[in-house]
Formats: sequence, structure tokens, C-alpha cells
Amino acid sequence: MAYARGAAGSAVVLPRGSAISDRSALIRFAALAGVVLSVLGALCLGRFPLSPGRVLGVFGSLLHLSSASDPVAQVVVMQARLPRILVALLVGSALSCGGATYQAVFRNPLVSPDLLGVLSGAAFGAALSIVSGGSAVVVQMGAFGGGLLAVGTGLLISRTLPGGGILTLLLGGLIGNAIFTALLSLVKYLADPMDQLPAIVNWLLGSLAPSGWQELAWMSGPLIVLTVALVLCAPVLDVLSLGDDEARSLGVSVRVMRPALIVLATLACAMTISMAGIIGWIGLLVPHVARLLVGAEHRGMMPVTALLGAGGLVLADTCARSLTTGEVPLGIVTQLFGALAFVLVLRRLRRGVQ
Repeated sequence: MAYARGAAGSAVVLPRGSAISDRSALIRFAALAGVVLSVLGALCLGRFPLSPGRVLGVFGSLLHLSSASDPVAQVVVMQARLPRILVALLVGSALSCGGATYQAVFRNPLVSPDLLGVLSGAAFGAALSIVSGGSAVVVQMGAFGGGLLAVGTGLLISRTLPGGGILTLLLGGLIGNAIFTALLSLVKYLADPMDQLPAIVNWLLGSLAPSGWQELAWMSGPLIVLTVALVLCAPVLDVLSLGDDEARSLGVSVRVMRPALIVLATLACAMTISMAGIIGWIGLLVPHVARLLVGAEHRGMMPVTALLGAGGLVLADTCARSLTTGEVPLGIVTQLFGALAFVLVLRRLRRGVQ
């Protein structure tokens, strides 16, 4: 048995052995199978439903495995649904791993990607770009830059505060978050209520509707690299979860690794927000579910977190575009179902503590 402290600082047992490894491998396989099934369901479901045979026929035709072609199904799958699903996979996995990283770095299971102001900063940057009359690309760049600026502001503020460690980072993040939330409110107040304000509100609600092959081309590489980097940093996250003194005794430079991990997680979250808008609860809820399944050790948890986040966001986006004749904003779906699921997770955690 190995003992460590979990994300909340409480002691957890990290059992090792073939039985645990087999269980972890089984859960990873089940999570991967769930992702595949969610993708297949997303390709079939929508306002124009397709049978699994027609969907598989499209890929068979593209791979020259079948001579029959279905032009309607090919347009629906290849132009409307597949790029959107791939973006959802990338965004879900990046948000989930970013949230798990924040929770480990701050040793708090209730931390989410908006802690240091990345959400409010990205919203401010996007809103300012919309008011300035920028194109969709400019809005995405503004959101990305705003998220980084907000986190940078929070980190700079924390440097000016006395003391040090996690508490000053939290205080700096809260102050930076408040500043950019106020700036966002100011931009919304100055925006044209007939045109610009509705565009800002629609962006804040979150959606994958604008996702296409062009957006996927520029975001896929950086997001994959950032997500893989966060997963590979799992051993460092395990050490940081023990506490600063324990991490230093094991040879980890807390002063270097903590800001580095915050930067990696912030880059991943800012890029997802610039692409899809504000999508809540994914970064907070999914790491909890992964811990319930495989335990608190990040080396086993992070891959499961990435898979659950990817599949979960695909399911949420499928619901958003399939539940009604019009598309429901994705942020509303994740907020609603995420809050309800979090209640169940907390009840399960409470029973485990008792």
C-alpha cells in the first residue's frame, strides 16, 4: 500500500497490484468503448437521423470498401457532424484534464478552470472583439488572449501579496477574476443592445455549431499536445498533491512546476473557450467521476479523465442539437446535467466517507 494525500488534502490509500492494474485497464477500455459508442450515436442522431448502416456506408465509400454511395448521408456526416464531433472530443478532453490539473495543483477538489479568471478573461476578450466588429477568427483570438491575460494578471497580483504558496495564488486569481468580470459587464453595458449584446450573450452560452474542418485544422495540433502533456505530467501532479514540503523532499521544484502546470492547463482551457465559448462543469465534474472509478492517483486517473471528458461532451452536444427542433446552447446543457450529476457524485463521496 502507498499512502498520499488526495486533491482535498485528506489521506488516501493508493493500492498497487495486479488486481488494481487489471481493474484500471478494464475501466480505461470501458471508457474508450463509451467514447466510440458516443461518437457513433452522435453521427446517427440529430434533426436528420441516420441509421448506423448509412453512417458506416459513408466511411466504407470513402475508404473504397464499398461501391455504393449515399450523397445525402455523406454531406450530413462529413460536413455537418464529423468535424463538430471531433472538436467536442478535443474540447472535452482538454477541459477535463485542465480541471484535474487545477484541482491537483491547488489541492482542492472544488477548483475548476475558472478559478484564476480564465473564463471571465476569455469572455471579456471575446465581448470586446464583438463590440469592435471583429470577425469570427478575431473573436476567437480575442477570447484566447483574454483568458491568458486574466490568468497572467492573477499571477502578477499574487506576486505582490505577502506570504506565498497556494493561498496567495487563490487570492490573486479571485482578484483577477473580479476585475475581468467587471470589465465584461462594462463591455456588455456599452454594447449595442440590438445587435452586439445578443451576439455576446450567444457566445457566452457556448456552442459547437461554428465548428468545421477549418477550425479543427488549426486547433487540433495544439490541443492534442497540451492534453497529452497534462496526462504525462500525472506523476508530478501526484507529488504536488502531497503538499509543498513533501514535494520538495522528493526533489520536485514546487516554485517551477506549479506555475508551469498552471500555464499548461490555462493554455488548454483558453483554447477550448475560444473555440466553443463558456462550457461549465466539465472541468469540475469529470475528474471527480474519474476518481470514483480508478482512485485518486493521477497516473491512472488522467487518461480516464480525458476519455470521460471527450465522451461526455460529445453526448452533451448531441443532446443540445437533438432535443428540440432548434439547437439548445451547449453551455445550458452542461450546466443543467452537470449540476444534477454533481449532486449524485457528492452523495456517493459522502457515503464513502461515512
